[in-house]
Amino acid sequence: MFDTYWRFAYERQEIFHKRVRGDSPPWTMDTILSSHRFTNCYRASDRVSQYLIRNVIYDGDESPEEVVFRTLVFKLFNKVDTWEALVGDLGSVSWRAYDRRQFEAALDRRMRQGASVYSAAYIMPSPSLGARRKHANHLRLVERMMAESLADRVAGAGLADVYETLRGYPSIGPFLAFQLAIDLNYGPLMNSSEMDFVVAGPGARSGIRKCFACTDGLSDAEVIRAVAELAEDEFARLGLPFRDLWGRPLQLIDCQNLFCEVDKYARVAHPEFVGVSARTKIKQRFAPEPRPVPQWYPPKWGITAPVLNQAVAPGVQAQLFVAEPVLATS
Repeated sequence: MFDTYWRFAYERQEIFHKRVRGDSPPWTMDTILSSHRFTNCYRASDRVSQYLIRNVIYDGDESPEEVVFRTLVFKLFNKVDTWEALVGDLGSVSWRAYDRRQFEAALDRRMRQGASVYSAAYIMPSPSLGARRKHANHLRLVERMMAESLADRVAGAGLADVYETLRGYPSIGPFLAFQLAIDLNYGPLMNSSEMDFVVAGPGARSGIRKCFACTDGLSDAEVIRAVAELAEDEFARLGLPFRDLWGRPLQLIDCQNLFCEVDKYARVAHPEFVGVSARTKIKQRFAPEPRPVPQWYPPKWGITAPVLNQAVAPGVQAQLFVAEPVLATS
């Protein structure tokens, strides 16, 4: 199972690079990876994170309050279609122009049309803040965060401090608080290393149990850190030329995600190993879309512009974007 962790990471990242380059499918001979949906090795490379970074955090008013407000509204629903519906109905998503009734009405319309306003990626419990509907309670939660100057508390803070701040709000459990802290850290208000802090979610805890019969007293977070620090040696041990994110090694959040994805992968590849959950099947199927996948990362990471120099397949336009022109024209 531990070898599978690294082999999965290698093969999933190969698929990512082939898709970015514009290669035609099939992108792998691994029948499990080609048949089922798995997130990318790097959390920031996934479709929703990419949309958040490019179209929400770095597109619009750059004032701290507005950046935090947009990030919270997007991530509490975590669904691109919901965000685009709000923008379509309201013209923009802005704290300065915020009117709860307009936001609720826009979300109510989506629901009447039969659309879900929430992503299925996370379990999003409803905060008990007096509204009848879950989405209305989440809007009230955002209002409370903004009223309590969350933007000021986030600015310049580390991941662990932001995590603790978020944990103080109703319905924000450990895993969701960590995910929101990571999302806020993509933006310009924070500059915390993704190697500073990690919280293991339920899927990651299950993957850890499958990979290790005994962790000798280490916490799940300590196991994730140890694995992240071993990555280069483990890929070398298995003869896997892992292609990272254009110079960015796997971070704690990425290794946490990989444990979750390997837990799913093992349901088919290694059914003899039992994790925390009793699940035996992988729900989501994968349907390949033969088109390049645009990529754009937080400018402070310093990896967006250099990747324009990578080779792409003949006749395929590069699908990675220079940070500065995007910021200047957004």
